[in-house]
Amino acid sequence: MLKVVTVKLPERLLNALDILVKQGQYPNRSEAIRAAIRDLIKKELSA
Repeated sequence: MLKVVTVKLPERLLNALDILVKQGQYPNRSEAIRAAIRDLIKKELSA
């Protein structure tokens, strides 16, 4: 089950995120953020 989380981002990060979405690397902002969080957790837990 997905939960809604509110996050404040600097404009430059949001712009970069939008570029990734426009390039088709992610279908939307939410999926890009989920992927980034998954990668961070995987990296931190394997360290």
